[in-house]
Amino acid sequence: MSPKPRSALIALVTTVAACLAVAFTAGGSASAANILANPGFESGSLSGWSCTGTASVVPSPAHDGGHALSATPSSSDTAQCSQPVPVKPNTAYRLSAWVQGSYVYLGASGTGGTDPSTWTPAANGWSQLSLNFTTGASTSVTVYLHGWYGQPAYLADDVSLDGPGTAPPTTGPSSPSTSPTVPTSPTVPTSPTVPTSPTSPTNPPTTGALPKHLLTGYWQNFDNGAKTLKLADVPSRYNIIAVAFADATSTPGAVSFTLDPDLSAKLGGYTDAQFRADIKAVQARGQQVIISVGGQNGTINVSDPASASNFANSIKSLISAYGFNGVDIDLENGVNPTYMAQALRSIHDAGAQVITMAPQTIDMQSTQGGYFQLALNIKDILTIVNMQYYNSGTMLGCDGQVYGQATVNFLTALACIQLQGGLRPDQVALGSPASGSAGGGYQAPANVVSALNCLAKGSDCGSFKPPATYPAIRGAMTWSINWDASAGYAFANTVGAGLANLP
Repeated sequence: MSPKPRSALIALVTTVAACLAVAFTAGGSASAANILANPGFESGSLSGWSCTGTASVVPSPAHDGGHALSATPSSSDTAQCSQPVPVKPNTAYRLSAWVQGSYVYLGASGTGGTDPSTWTPAANGWSQLSLNFTTGASTSVTVYLHGWYGQPAYLADDVSLDGPGTAPPTTGPSSPSTSPTVPTSPTVPTSPTVPTSPTSPTNPPTTGALPKHLLTGYWQNFDNGAKTLKLADVPSRYNIIAVAFADATSTPGAVSFTLDPDLSAKLGGYTDAQFRADIKAVQARGQQVIISVGGQNGTINVSDPASASNFANSIKSLISAYGFNGVDIDLENGVNPTYMAQALRSIHDAGAQVITMAPQTIDMQSTQGGYFQLALNIKDILTIVNMQYYNSGTMLGCDGQVYGQATVNFLTALACIQLQGGLRPDQVALGSPASGSAGGGYQAPANVVSALNCLAKGSDCGSFKPPATYPAIRGAMTWSINWDASAGYAFANTVGAGLANLP
């Protein structure tokens, strides 16, 4: 992908306080049962809940009864309180909570679908938050409440998760968790305001699913002539930032990450601590940060149970240490779809919310290819395939015709292969170089917008017109953010505006 290799627990550490009320079962029948343990904190303790930061049960003020949750965020912790709950699959639930304070969030993770969340910017008195969700194949979900970095303490009471389930679990008093449950990843706020630190953000993220249409870009952890950037310098147009790259180690399958010292020096002494703080800062404004594995020269071999375990454990360790939201697979020397799928499922089960892939065009020409098989093997947990529509020469489209790179036809006719091969439209995005210096097959960002319009709406097509329209087509990717910066962010500005006009 580049002349040099490109390489969750999300750092929204959060607090609890809310009233959950659920009243749905599959088929629309109602149930009034609250299946949470200690939902009103009337035990006088945090029994049943696991909290980060400073959290306690207080006698006043309470919404109802004699106790409520009080939790205080810090500059590096959102004071999240969470509780895992057994649930039934393919069943509707309602979650609610009464909260008081600034930037209080309520959500559920591990639902097996689009993990929901909601928040209030300010509640001087008691205010109820509520949401509905359906479990999919999940048999356990985690409900959570939290505040926001640097904000005052918040209160929560009468949390309710209503719906069918087993009896609330019996648990002992909770203790602070070093690996908090991952809340739903934030979407991009409408304001471009970028906080410079995780404290007192002017625009905390509206937690929830990623946007329907989004832009992914790679941040270079090395200097190859493109403009060097601190992570916090990345524009908010980029919804997903892929940090390039994790490095192979001497242990088969395992990877590590180290901030490049030459890059650090060029940026005036950019430290690992500053990099970690920048991850929190961009997440606070609604972006997600993932660690990319591979690149043109990055050879990582995951081909047996041991290397799959090594890969998964090393990625989970990086996610825990840095707060990455997930992982990107950009292996350009082949993949084993069986064992890489095994590793990615382990990573996802540990809380990673974003799993992306960046195959070369040759890798997705047929469903018999390893990359395509991998994508289909993890379709239920796969976020996006950002295929590299460059450095390719000519390729076959889904109509069997030959198309040359750097054309709208190349983008649409090859994307058609993935769409007809079994991927959902929301899992397909178009990868393109940010400038002529970034890779062969560069084409103007306006062409990428035309291709997206063609796929989504059937307009602006070249000579090839797909047999159907795909309004949910996910978006675009570019190599790289740094090369885009060198070109005045022409890619992000043009394609970002085009994404906003998709259905």
